[in-house]
Amino acid sequence: MAEKKKIESRLHPESRFHGRYDLKKLQEVCPELSEFVFVNDYDSETINFHDPKAVKMLNKALLAHHYGVKNWDIPENYLCPPIPGRADYIYHIAEFLSANNYRKIPKTTCLDIGVGSSCIFPIIGVNEYDWDFIGTDVDPDALESAQNILDKNSTLKSKVELRFQDNSNSIFEGILKEGDRVDLTICNPPFHGSAQEARASSRKKIRNLTHYTNKDKTLNFGGQPNELWTEGGEVAFIQNMIRESKKVSGKCYIFSTLVSKKDHLFEIKQTLEEEKVFYHRTVNMGQGNKWSRLLLWTFMDYDEQITWKKERWNFGLKN
Repeated sequence: MAEKKKIESRLHPESRFHGRYDLKKLQEVCPELSEFVFVNDYDSETINFHDPKAVKMLNKALLAHHYGVKNWDIPENYLCPPIPGRADYIYHIAEFLSANNYRKIPKTTCLDIGVGSSCIFPIIGVNEYDWDFIGTDVDPDALESAQNILDKNSTLKSKVELRFQDNSNSIFEGILKEGDRVDLTICNPPFHGSAQEARASSRKKIRNLTHYTNKDKTLNFGGQPNELWTEGGEVAFIQNMIRESKKVSGKCYIFSTLVSKKDHLFEIKQTLEEEKVFYHRTVNMGQGNKWSRLLLWTFMDYDEQITWKKERWNFGLKN
């Protein structure tokens, strides 16, 4: 029997997801997962990670086991997020805040741009760091799904507010209200530049994973148009976010986003320089053989940051 190649974990040190999944414990909290568990050629229990139904049930079990989330679900054909990778985003940006004396702030509020049907970032951020969240989306059905998750989990419901973005061309405008202050923003932007590009990528993924050539098989991999693509792709979306963030720079300490492709960083960083951000940083994140990047930036100089932290400290104590 061939030896199974071991991939060294590149997850954040604080991650709950190092090593193999404990499928026995996961089945205890989510018995429905048992339907998808089998013994592979290496005599180990696993699931078929090419099967969206199996992956969705695994997510449900992981969220129940690690975060106590009840009745998590998403509608058919919506993106099912990789939880360890999404958690890594939260761990890394929390580490940055900690290094800047921010974990001492009694009340931290995060704006999740594109909260999606899974509500995944708020679930992790609330449970790991007790952050408050504002979650936005342009898709009312996604917000309805996220609200269903909140309604079934009282701890989350008291910490997360959902807001509909009725202008698909805007990110912050119409979302941040008078008097709103958020300590950080997070975002997993749409990657592709067109529907055709998204479909081609999906077909390639299917071929690589399962050797299927049937175009209909792409339907098995979830994702609504606004989740998968936007005109100009990831680069244009993030560039627009940077330009808009300047207009609300007094309402937020740190802006951030995932950047899926390293080659995109050059154009994006050019925009950061053009908009004269005070500071920006890129953090590499790895999961298995896949790498992604966390990009964060702020327009506040050192004096403004000190004033902001003092104000947020007093705000947290009053609440």
